[in-house]
Amino acid sequence: MAAPGPAPATAPVDARVPPSRLVPLAVQHVLAMIAAPVSTVFLLAGGLHLSPDRTAGLLSATLVLCGVGSLLQSLGVLRIGARLPFVMLPGGAAAALFLQIAREHGAATASGAVLLAALLLLAVLPWYGRIVRFFPPLVMGTTVLVIGVNMVAVAAPMAAAGSGTALVTLAATALGLLVLRGVWRQLSVLLGMAVGTAAAALAGTPFRAVPGDAVLALPRLLPYGVPHFDLLAALPLLVFALASLAEATGQTVLNSETVGRPPEPARDVPRTARADAVTSLVAGVFGGPTMVTSAENIGIVRLTGVRSRFVTAAAGALLVLGGLLAPVTRLLAALPVPVVGGAALVIYAVIAAMGVDMLRRTDLGDRAASTVVALTLLAGLLPVLAPKLYAPLPGWAHTLFGSGVPAAALTAAVLSALFGRLDATGRAAPAGAG
Repeated sequence: MAAPGPAPATAPVDARVPPSRLVPLAVQHVLAMIAAPVSTVFLLAGGLHLSPDRTAGLLSATLVLCGVGSLLQSLGVLRIGARLPFVMLPGGAAAALFLQIAREHGAATASGAVLLAALLLLAVLPWYGRIVRFFPPLVMGTTVLVIGVNMVAVAAPMAAAGSGTALVTLAATALGLLVLRGVWRQLSVLLGMAVGTAAAALAGTPFRAVPGDAVLALPRLLPYGVPHFDLLAALPLLVFALASLAEATGQTVLNSETVGRPPEPARDVPRTARADAVTSLVAGVFGGPTMVTSAENIGIVRLTGVRSRFVTAAAGALLVLGGLLAPVTRLLAALPVPVVGGAALVIYAVIAAMGVDMLRRTDLGDRAASTVVALTLLAGLLPVLAPKLYAPLPGWAHTLFGSGVPAAALTAAVLSALFGRLDATGRAAPAGAG
């Protein structure tokens, strides 16, 4: 009888990590991503004029959702989650769209838009390969650039509420982005907010009191009331949901390569997007924006060489725990509005820069590409620069074109597809010429 062969080696991504190393490695992932959910909640709270206690409740829900999403992506359940070392965040562009919809149509409509976008994403996943090609870097980059510019205009009044404190926050955050490296650079937003908060205290800026002495914080169900469903109002988030498939593709392939697992986009990308959609469904019920899988932590995986998905699963558990601790959320919710506004200006400027970076992958010397970018920027910026331009239009048209982001997204997608079709026809014509 032949002797049994050696047991197959465990892949690095599936390797268990001893608790003595697991906890500090998980904390490192949390520190690298915590600025995004905290700053997103502050921005939403400022834009929606939420009370401090409601801000604390939204922060609790967001941290718990980040943790649950990270657990889903890392562990994978019923083809939900790619079983890769991912963490989940409220998407920067998605949060900007949520705030825009809430300001124009009400927070209940924004929650309804999150639910509609998540359901659409789940519905189209069987046709993933056909859809993703309609959102090349040209479309994504121009749209993200417009989102950043539009949201800088939204965040500016928050910063202007206390310009000195906001400028200190902005300068400290920018300095951190310029001089810090590694995980510390990823914490620049939080460090900038800490410096701004200290400056606000020295200047006598009032802090918002958050009542309560409870130890546990339970996320509030339907904080804006029953969600309202309006397809036209939800259009920006519906387009974002489809476009997010392109981003999910790149992140899933990159993470697979980082952990040494052969990329299988056809299998793994729908699992990544499915976890995003399921977590976003829950977010819509608890008043949060669309949740997306983040690539920020992939740099930490490369830096540490620890490729186990159980590390990010442990980070998810820490986020759930942090979100349920009321003293933590009350402390964060008490920060002054100008501090939040100053940090938000940097965050949305970075989003605009991300759009520029995406456009670098496009040949803007090409006539069609440059035309798409020019007309998309025109459609996206006119509502900011000349908000009364579309006033004479019917209500549905004003909703569609009077907001910069949906106008830009539709313009980019339609023109890109149109020029692509014309270009293909032009190339094919000589072959059929007699």
